[in-house]
Amino acid sequence: MKNLKKGLDRFLAAICIVDFIAMVLLTTYQVVVRYVFRSPSSVSEVLTRYCFVWLILLSATYVFGQRDHICISFLRDKLHGGTRKIIDVIIELMIILFSALILVYGGLVITTMNMLQYDSILKIPTGTIYSIIPICGVLIIFYSIYNLIYDLHKEGRK
Repeated sequence: MKNLKKGLDRFLAAICIVDFIAMVLLTTYQVVVRYVFRSPSSVSEVLTRYCFVWLILLSATYVFGQRDHICISFLRDKLHGGTRKIIDVIIELMIILFSALILVYGGLVITTMNMLQYDSILKIPTGTIYSIIPICGVLIIFYSIYNLIYDLHKEGRK
């Protein structure tokens, strides 16, 4: 499972890098054609917007996998031993529940609903763009399960 997580981390990092480079190139192209050639490209503008949304979701998933996400740990830091372990398990279970209900289930509903609606510029179903939501939800669930197993295993060694 550790190798799967490392591979997933590398894959997400690579996708985020490629996505960011694509955004920079698309934005540069947009500026050049708008101000030099006086002919703005609506395709590059829409693609940049979609790349930005995907970058936000994928990079948030990556950061979540690294456990570098923002958390309010005031109460958690004051606890020690078994109580802290219980709180950590509850937090991971709440994250799994949120990801399953909101990101995966809600994302699938929204994606399915928008498969019949087409983007006016790119002529692709807008559900294709929304499909990143349930994908990231599944990845966050994987990371949470990995964290649970890691934490429980780590505590068992002491």
